[in-house]
Amino acid sequence: MIASLFRSIAAFTVLFTALAAPAAPRAEHVFIISFDGGKPSVIAESEMPTLKGMAAEGAHTWVAQTIFPSITLPSHTSMLTGVGPDKHMILWNTWVPGAGLVRVPTVFSEAKKGGVSTAMFVGKEKFKHLNLPGTLDEFSYPTARQTEVTKDSAAGKVGKTKTSKEGTVTANVVSAEAAAYIIAKRPGLCFIHFADPDSAGHKYGWGTPEQIRAFAASDGALAVVKAAIQKAGIAATSVVIMSADHGGHDKTHGSNSPDDMNIPWIAWGRGVKKNFTITERVTTFDTAATALWLLDRPLPAGFDGRPVTSAFE
Repeated sequence: MIASLFRSIAAFTVLFTALAAPAAPRAEHVFIISFDGGKPSVIAESEMPTLKGMAAEGAHTWVAQTIFPSITLPSHTSMLTGVGPDKHMILWNTWVPGAGLVRVPTVFSEAKKGGVSTAMFVGKEKFKHLNLPGTLDEFSYPTARQTEVTKDSAAGKVGKTKTSKEGTVTANVVSAEAAAYIIAKRPGLCFIHFADPDSAGHKYGWGTPEQIRAFAASDGALAVVKAAIQKAGIAATSVVIMSADHGGHDKTHGSNSPDDMNIPWIAWGRGVKKNFTITERVTTFDTAATALWLLDRPLPAGFDGRPVTSAFE
């Protein structure tokens, strides 16, 4: 009878331990990579063997949706906060120091609560608006290596544009910085941004030979990051999400037309379904939600995004 009692206690202890133990994350490392201005129809015409290979090996949709207005900083803020502009209130599209920082939590804020290491490598200075204190172990915008780009963008009224200038850093510089950090630090959550396609689109036009070459250069930068993940020894425990902030038409973007609103959304890596076409509706909000779900972090109240669970086994 005593032996039976001890066996019952032991079984209860095993069950209690299993129930009390924290769930293992679906991925230990999540990388979000954005191709600025990544219009799917132009990607299809571009020489991008790394991106297209990862899309074929993983799960993908070419008709995910960004926010309106389809412009860089508000769109990326939605991508990295999981909420729309009506909540995050980043409505401008340049680096404005006096405007302060985003006023809602970011995906990095939520990851940090679970002890996840975080990093951001970007090609545009305006991402500083997302660098909330204490949420990023590394924020990289190498100012010394920036170049100035002149661009036309939507100005609120249909058919109206405004011209502005901003500093950008090319994808090869961003990827080199990111790769070195990945190998050395193996971050749990990392965002990487390639500005080249957008810069070429504003200067020469969406779908021009110059922009197609910019997409090819960005694909080379993606290959550098992928190689770094492999060299760091974390490929088997990583998921890479590849997307964009908007598409484009002529030399601009910002409208609610499919040319500007359609974006790619690709998942590759641990637990991702192979050669799978995502048929559910995907929005840019869902990127933050999926990253947190993979890292086993709860979604904050009021999140607009939902994890794209259909892309995973």
